[in-house]
Amino acid sequence: MVGMVAWEYALLVRRYQGQGRNFHVSFVWYGPDGSRKDITAYGDTAVAHLNRAGREGWELVSAAEDVNNVQGSTEVHRYHLKRPLN
Repeated sequence: MVGMVAWEYALLVRRYQGQGRNFHVSFVWYGPDGSRKDITAYGDTAVAHLNRAGREGWELVSAAEDVNNVQGSTEVHRYHLKRPLN
């Protein structure tokens, strides 16, 4: 169709595991090609990672959070992003 925009999608996942001072935060990027990459070293906050993705043309579409405090503490944040295909 003429004028229709085609999109590609990606997923940024922030995972927090641990209790008190004993915790670990990691960030994983799931690319539109199906790739999976640990990008924790690129920043220590979700905002840092989202800003980096924004500079590459990605736009935040939605965010979701899962929290499980039964056995310690686990949080998983999912950030769904899209950008136009070139």
